[in-house]
Amino acid sequence: MARSTRSGGAGRKSSPRSGSGRGKGRPATPPGKRARRWAIRQALRLFGAFVILLFLAILVFRFVAPPTTWTMVSEGRRLDGITREWVPVDEIAPVMLRSAVAAEDANFCLHWGFDMSAIRRALNEGAVRGASTLSQQTVKNVFLWQHRSWARKALEAGITPVAEIVWPKRRILELYLNVAEFGEGIFGIEAAANFYFGTTAAKLTARQAGLLAAALPAPKARNPSAPPDWMRRRGAAIEDGAATIARDGRAACFER
Repeated sequence: MARSTRSGGAGRKSSPRSGSGRGKGRPATPPGKRARRWAIRQALRLFGAFVILLFLAILVFRFVAPPTTWTMVSEGRRLDGITREWVPVDEIAPVMLRSAVAAEDANFCLHWGFDMSAIRRALNEGAVRGASTLSQQTVKNVFLWQHRSWARKALEAGITPVAEIVWPKRRILELYLNVAEFGEGIFGIEAAANFYFGTTAAKLTARQAGLLAAALPAPKARNPSAPPDWMRRRGAAIEDGAATIARDGRAACFER
């Protein structure tokens, strides 16, 4: 009898502990909530992988020429091929470097990727004029697409400061002039110099450089080798601007 009573008592004491343990257990997460958490985790992992790969690409392109760009691929498919030849910056006429800066971003050496004064002017003028720097245009041409959208502008704004840190100004110009479109299916300054003037990027004159820079905003619609009067005037203004930035020191960050 004593053994039976102790056994029963032990059983009665263990029952509350067992029930208490169940009462304190965490409630099961609904399947829908688990699926949302999983999706968020996967999205964060993908975003992290994208950021890492992008940063690695920026580092690699500090030393290696980009093999292609989205614009080159799309134009190559549309036209069944493009003309492009990479040329080192040391083989580009210095006047071409200055002309690109004079035409597209006169304060290139003075900003960190964004020209805040140009942005303010654009806002004051109702965004009639653009405010993209050469750094932003290079990021767009190397990594992104041409069609304007908020997604592209957001990516461009995020990548540009990193590129400015990793790429010297001279490298930014080298990348820009080698991936920029100068005509339908014509990419890079070497191909443009040969196509329009039958010369090389190293032998471009100040006039030729000014006309090529004048074509950059609308390369499919502007022909540097047969420019209308307004384009000749624009080329001459760029030529004067290139000489001015050479005199006042605004070319110091990319010239040797």
